[in-house]
Amino acid sequence: MNDIKDTKSVSARINIFFTYAVMVFFTLMAAYPLLWLVMNSFKTTTEFQMNKLGLPKEWVMVNYQDAWIRGKFPRLILNSFIYTGITTIATLVFSFMAGFAFAKIPNKATKFLHGTFVIGLLLTLQSIMVPLFLIINWVGLYNTSLGVLIPYIGIAMPMGIYLGTEFIKAIPDALVESARIDGATYLKIFISIIVPMAAPVGVTVAIMTVTGTWNEFMLINILTSSDALKSLPVGVQKFAGALSSDFGKQFAALVIGLVPMLVFYLAFRKEITKGVAAGAVKG
Repeated sequence: MNDIKDTKSVSARINIFFTYAVMVFFTLMAAYPLLWLVMNSFKTTTEFQMNKLGLPKEWVMVNYQDAWIRGKFPRLILNSFIYTGITTIATLVFSFMAGFAFAKIPNKATKFLHGTFVIGLLLTLQSIMVPLFLIINWVGLYNTSLGVLIPYIGIAMPMGIYLGTEFIKAIPDALVESARIDGATYLKIFISIIVPMAAPVGVTVAIMTVTGTWNEFMLINILTSSDALKSLPVGVQKFAGALSSDFGKQFAALVIGLVPMLVFYLAFRKEITKGVAAGAVKG
């Protein structure tokens, strides 16, 4: 019996060892590109070309200062925060209000309207870029913040409406009906009942909207021409053109662009994990 127990114990330890070994391996595979990027952002172009894998012999801090100034990052970061914040809030409010109406307010037009919104999930950004540019230009919103925000919100809403509607459908109708009997308006029901209960899937929608809007590059590049209205990814892209030969500054610009998303993940990693899990199960 003891031999059997010892064999099982050894087998369990081997399994644990290999499990952790695989986890460590993939963690290093994921982390190494980031470490390589940060490491090379402190090198001069000459040193990078001669030594791409080693630590810098001299840590060139001025790369970040030059990238910050030449890339006009203070303004671009502010713009990214504005676009991302407004888009996320508007997407959550409009998507869940529409989802509540589609899920709990009977109407003959519900299926048709819901279908017209959800069909947006099938559209790719590349397929609507040209008509979207023509429409924005035609209504006089080209090169304006509003001309950027309206498409951002419109593109994010189909997924928000889909997830919100499916989640709210699972909320018992009895809660809504009892609130209506007590005299509550649909707005009161939405604020007091639907919003608190739909918070988990709301986190999921917020995460998707924040990451999608913050990293968006193509749309804002064609809807604006003024540098004052551009966002952070556009500023990072500048260093891949005329300044592409200056690898140190190019890598420094990439690190600056990565930092906000890394901070966002580290600050909200628990909420992100819970929100994605809850959204996947309930949505």
